[in-house]
Amino acid sequence: MKIKVAELTELTLKALKYYCYTEEESKTISDVLLYAQLRGNNQGVVKLIGKGIPRNPAAKPVSIVKETKLSAVLDGGQNMGMVALKQAMAMAIAKAKEHGFGMVGTHNTSSSTGALGYWAHQIAKEGFIGFVFAGSPETVCFHGSFEPIFGTNPLAIGMPSENEPLVLDMATAAMAYYGLIEAKTAGHKIPPDIAYDSEGNLTDDPAKAMDGALRPFDKSYKGASLSLMVEILTGPLVGAAFAGIGERNNWGNLIIAIDPELLADKEQFKKNVSALMARVKQTKKLPGVSEIVLPSERGNKLTKEHLASGEIEIEDNLYNELTKVAGS
Repeated sequence: MKIKVAELTELTLKALKYYCYTEEESKTISDVLLYAQLRGNNQGVVKLIGKGIPRNPAAKPVSIVKETKLSAVLDGGQNMGMVALKQAMAMAIAKAKEHGFGMVGTHNTSSSTGALGYWAHQIAKEGFIGFVFAGSPETVCFHGSFEPIFGTNPLAIGMPSENEPLVLDMATAAMAYYGLIEAKTAGHKIPPDIAYDSEGNLTDDPAKAMDGALRPFDKSYKGASLSLMVEILTGPLVGAAFAGIGERNNWGNLIIAIDPELLADKEQFKKNVSALMARVKQTKKLPGVSEIVLPSERGNKLTKEHLASGEIEIEDNLYNELTKVAGS
């Protein structure tokens, strides 16, 4: 069904109020969720249904565990992942503005940090190169195995340009975990070759996949190895759980901001990034290809269309479930 973007925003804020978040926390989380929803990304409002993302009543303020002029590690205090990562991003950007480089890790959060492209986009809008990595509990197997050992381990990279930032946002798994929830909620099947059930058989049933394991995004050792590296950056490096070792509710993240001025003239760098993007768009197309699409381009276009029309398409069951939470 189609609904007003304003209505979706209101439902999102009401749901977050139901989950006991403060007004400031709700604004942060809503911004991230709606960024994803407007782009057609499955890291959107689906996070608010089912078990949802209730605020931990025992959460403590995010605190600094270790800090240097270039880096920091934050204890998330069992706060919502997006709330902790907002503080980490602000610190990384501040350090990059002062020293050209900022790297901040977080641990001790117990929920998703949302679409990582949101954070990489924010960093790139400030004129910095952004890297963002996220860890989570075991849902993805290593190549050659069907035992879940890694999280979906997404990563995002943001590059400033003369216009909109160029942002790569991808899970190293064949599907984000919330993609399974979305498919299950809608009663849809998933592609037949991206997940195993608990016995190691390929399945197109999202519920069986949730009891089993997702495969790496390319179903090969390359994707599995990339997932392994993200696991290291968001587990051992930042003091969070990894591969089933440590407390399950101790999720980790790493965020990096780099000033291009360390290596190049910043404005020329932006021009060159824009020139590179234009050059890629102009490359010769294969038969049947109408347009060369760059990372984040499809999402940017969808967002503009939704905001211009003031309406967005949302799956009926998802809308109904979200309305129930918001009405509570």
